[in-house]
Amino acid sequence: MKKFLVAFLTVAILFALQTTVSADSSNKDDYLIMFDGPAEKGILKAFDIDEEDIHFESEILPVYHLELTEKQAKLVENHPQIKYVEEDAEAEAHYQTTPYGIDLVQASDVHPYGYYGQGIRVAVLDTGIDSSHEDLHVYGGHSVFSTWPESDPYYDGNGHGTHVAGTVAALNNSYGVIGVAPEAHLFAVKVLDSNGGGSYSGIAEGIEWSIVNDMDIINMSLGGSTDSSILEAYSDYAYNQGILVIAAAGNSGNAWGSGDNVGYPAKYDSVMAVAAVDQNENRASFSSTGPAVEISAPGVDVLSTYPNNNYTSLNGTSMASPHVAGVAALVWHYKPYYSNVQLRSVLNQTAKPLGNSDHYGNGLVQAYDAMVH
Repeated sequence: MKKFLVAFLTVAILFALQTTVSADSSNKDDYLIMFDGPAEKGILKAFDIDEEDIHFESEILPVYHLELTEKQAKLVENHPQIKYVEEDAEAEAHYQTTPYGIDLVQASDVHPYGYYGQGIRVAVLDTGIDSSHEDLHVYGGHSVFSTWPESDPYYDGNGHGTHVAGTVAALNNSYGVIGVAPEAHLFAVKVLDSNGGGSYSGIAEGIEWSIVNDMDIINMSLGGSTDSSILEAYSDYAYNQGILVIAAAGNSGNAWGSGDNVGYPAKYDSVMAVAAVDQNENRASFSSTGPAVEISAPGVDVLSTYPNNNYTSLNGTSMASPHVAGVAALVWHYKPYYSNVQLRSVLNQTAKPLGNSDHYGNGLVQAYDAMVH
């Protein structure tokens, strides 16, 4: 009896092993094959490929999507009339990233209602905008420089202007990032060179171009420490012509937040001076301070577009200013009858208070609250 039991167990174990081997050899995976010439279905049948194993037969290329065992795949691959045998690979969607600043300024609360800043014309006075970037649509531009390549407003050898532009209006698509107002019309007004340098005369020329070409908003993520009555006159003229003028407050602040160090043109009364906060709504240590600070926006570790279809994170009040420009575009799209003075007023009235006005101005700009005000 014991011998019979041992024999039975041995046979059972061998049977189990044989079953396992047989099962493994019959496992099938998805493959794409391509014939070297016209497809011949008869060749597939020669390898015992059943009709139910054929998932797709291309009408334009000699390609089949099949289920094959590993053994069948090797045999098919060695056939002289088969050009390619590839195991089917997985793919996934490339999702768009929403930078934290888009949520912080309530742009994400506005977009579901269909307000994206459609048609609002935003002049980005900066280092130019890489108009070939897949996530940007640039509608026009001007350069104050005469020497190539700086004379091309769509050449951004620095990256600063392209980054600023993305925060304003990176497109709402399936990749990259989304801007505050993705359907605003961007205009590249190049007043800074590839080293990030420029002059007040260049800024003045850029402002004049913006006035003559009917811009709605001017964003200046730039500035200097020297006052200029002529630059102030240009800023005032643009504002009096109905343009909302926005500028970075500057990066001359200190960790303890003391002193009056807002730069120009942000310091002029006709310009909204924008300070920078981080994702926790705390003042950035570099953000300039003083009575001219009017409003705040995200300016620390801001992810946005960069030349050559790249993306990067940068810090600065330069990154904060375009958040305000984008919010202004959203609100103006919703309330097109507003004057620039009314728009400026509502942005300030509905900003989220954060504390010391010399640090934050009226507070963090809020798109949804401004629209329903």
